[in-house]
Amino acid sequence: MTVASASGNDTAQSRPVPEGHVRLTIDGIEVDAPKGELVIRTAERLGIVIPRFCDHPLLDPAGACRQCLVEVEVNGKPMPKPAASCTTAVADGMVVNTQQTSQVADKAQQGVMELLLINHPLDCPVCDKGGECPLQNQALKHGRSESRFVDKKRTFAKPVSISSQILLDRERCVLCQRCTRFSKQIAGDPFIELLERGATQQIGIGEEQPFQSYFSGNTIQICPVGALTSAAYRFRSRPFDLVSTPGVCEHCASGCSQRTDWRRGKVMRRLAGEDPEVNEEWNCDKGRFAFRYATASDRLTRPMVRDAESGELRETSWTEALRRAADGLLTARDSRGVGVLPGGRLTREDAYAYGKFARMALGTNDIDHRARPHSTEELDFLGASVVGTGPEDGVSYSSLEAAPTVLCVAFEPEEESPIVFLRLRKAARDGSTRVFHLGQWDSPGVEKTTDIVDSGSPIHSGGLLPCLPGGEAAALYELPPEVEQALSEPGAVLLLGERCSQVSGVYTAAMRVAERTGAGIAWIPRRAGERGAVEAGTLPTLLPNGRPVSDSVVRSGIERAWGVPEGSLPSIPGRELDGILAAAESGELSGLLVGGVDPDDLPDPEQARRALRSAGFVVSLELRPSGVTEHADVVLPIAPTVEKSGTFLNWEGRPREFEITIEGTGALPDCRVLDTLAVEMDVDLFTQTPAAVAAEIQRLGANPGARPKPPDIPAEPVDEPVGDKALLASWRHLLDNGSMQHDEPNLAGTARPPVARISRDTARRLGIEPHQPVRVSTERGTVALESEIVEMPDGVVWLPGNSGPAKVQSVLGAGHGTVVGLAAGPLPPPGGGPKSPEPDETAAGEAVSAAVTNGHGANGHDDGANGHGAGGLGAAGHGPNGNGHTGTDGGVA
Repeated sequence: MTVASASGNDTAQSRPVPEGHVRLTIDGIEVDAPKGELVIRTAERLGIVIPRFCDHPLLDPAGACRQCLVEVEVNGKPMPKPAASCTTAVADGMVVNTQQTSQVADKAQQGVMELLLINHPLDCPVCDKGGECPLQNQALKHGRSESRFVDKKRTFAKPVSISSQILLDRERCVLCQRCTRFSKQIAGDPFIELLERGATQQIGIGEEQPFQSYFSGNTIQICPVGALTSAAYRFRSRPFDLVSTPGVCEHCASGCSQRTDWRRGKVMRRLAGEDPEVNEEWNCDKGRFAFRYATASDRLTRPMVRDAESGELRETSWTEALRRAADGLLTARDSRGVGVLPGGRLTREDAYAYGKFARMALGTNDIDHRARPHSTEELDFLGASVVGTGPEDGVSYSSLEAAPTVLCVAFEPEEESPIVFLRLRKAARDGSTRVFHLGQWDSPGVEKTTDIVDSGSPIHSGGLLPCLPGGEAAALYELPPEVEQALSEPGAVLLLGERCSQVSGVYTAAMRVAERTGAGIAWIPRRAGERGAVEAGTLPTLLPNGRPVSDSVVRSGIERAWGVPEGSLPSIPGRELDGILAAAESGELSGLLVGGVDPDDLPDPEQARRALRSAGFVVSLELRPSGVTEHADVVLPIAPTVEKSGTFLNWEGRPREFEITIEGTGALPDCRVLDTLAVEMDVDLFTQTPAAVAAEIQRLGANPGARPKPPDIPAEPVDEPVGDKALLASWRHLLDNGSMQHDEPNLAGTARPPVARISRDTARRLGIEPHQPVRVSTERGTVALESEIVEMPDGVVWLPGNSGPAKVQSVLGAGHGTVVGLAAGPLPPPGGGPKSPEPDETAAGEAVSAAVTNGHGANGHDDGANGHGAGGLGAAGHGPNGNGHTGTDGGVA
């Protein structure tokens, strides 16, 4: 931008106008601005603040509030009346005078402010927005000192519940339409709208369209007048009572910037942070509202050890707990070894400490953080294509937005990485990106990125490429020619979700597509700690920063950096998570070190419980009681995210650093606990603080050796089941049974209801009517849900992975692509299920039965869907908000 004084500056007048720009004058300052830029934006860049309410840089112009009126002259002719600067585009030779230089503009703005305040309640002392309210600030700065209004103000019943989380005070609303435009344009959830006309116009919702959006909290933050408030925060505090600390969301791999507001050692609310390269100014409701798990009444604050006489856990000192843990781990290590399961909740620094502890203190590569369905093919793919990449040399948010074509493979962006969804929708809405989804049905996330319904004609961008669950790999080899051609355009991208690990050959097929077309490829896990854990070396084949454990050259470099003798680190790749559990169950391993893993999140929860029972010694690091706690010999409490510092790597590989929000609690991060435990075992990790760990990771640098070989697994054919059998398709809802949503009943009320989705032909074949209960069953158990008929391949049933009674892994023992039974009708009576549990599975069987029949409360919350463990067996922990088990720290869903 070029700026010069417009008064007597011949040099400025003779300057050529840059191509694609126009020259105008604002308040006597000559400026060159891009063609089409709005006057209000040009003024902002000059540092001239024009008051406004409806204007927002990420929303389309509306001109609804008229507060930004300015005096405009074009070609020497003044406009007949002041114009809205938020809808007026710059023009060559235009002269603009704002309220700073024009009495006409100043008077017009004062008049608009007077109109806006006619029916405004002026309840600033009790309004949640008081102290940070644009209306309050601008009324004092740009309004009249006295009001001429003497009549009675209009009133409404208040508040109106737009959803269980969002409350509306209609008399405060100035009809700026920020909320309605956000819902339509950004989120694609047009559930909030302007109703009526004229003096009775107001914000509301459709009678049969509840505000069911994962992004509704953003409307609170961008509302300029406090008309929209949060049920969880309303009347809880004032802005000037709060301390604000920047942070990073711990709920998924999007890596959103956040602002945490707290007082007296307690988090009061979270707001989206401004980060144009990542989340712009948005976040999802889970990141905004789900933070009370850290202050749950069952949080662990003191170490516990299992009493030898009673067999029960008892609280003890750190000294005794660490000594007991060290002695037990040393005995197990010297016997048959110890497996390490860190889980997916970790910061990069904590994950690094687990990897270093496993190799130095336990002498093993038996470590795997993937506390979810996983595969060896995925392990090879991560080493060959993911580790070591970042936004500068891989796929990033900006490259997604600029991509001509994006293909999502076994990835549901709205549910698994909401900010990726918003960026894909933005790109599709701009008309520059076609988004294709390889999946089973037109989910809301698919529809909102392929059929954009907005002002003007609908935009049809990409579409669904239907395939059978488990058939994604074969489908990639047989992509439609138009999709193959679209992926060949420069900048095209393939996005792979973690559900790919359940489909044999899909990573190989995706890499083949990338080789053929030149498309970029990105892996988007669901948990916030997954990407950092890959880089930190918590996989059985990789040391930090992607160094293969079998490469003696790079391994010796790690030995020198860690100060251990050459050849002392284990050189044989370790077992993957399922192998670790199988070895513990069979007695091949003598102990387990677990970091917030919930058994119900694992591929075979029953095997996990058997392994925990069979392991000779179990140490668990966790925030809240979990399914591991009842089997642990030592429990060591750790700090939640707000009480420690660290770094998450988001799916791009971008470091997302954060500092301690609430200090002085005494809670310790995992890296500090492991460092102290290692000292008790006569090993020095030097991981006392996250800062020390981050510095050590930086010193190690990138992998100096070759990358591991990429996977080469053929696609397996998938046959459509016949009779009463069906193929199971499944992924998890963003809001579900996750333990990090504990104690959030308002948020739970906006969760999508769990239903079983089938095709019309499948329903007709099995005699299933719409909204009729259906049973989905395996040898392990049965889930009954209401049916919903959608367009999808025949012989397929879709279930949410962990919503209400639909606990696919723990109840059914099944996953994406598994053959299941499908029939009409509710659950069979007790005792009429598929099979009776074995004697050593009785407790788990009772837990499954309770989970299915009880339905886990109103919101159906259960365990660890967000990447964090949750709690024990049975129906324990069914809190007032319907949460399933008591839950852990929410770290390894």
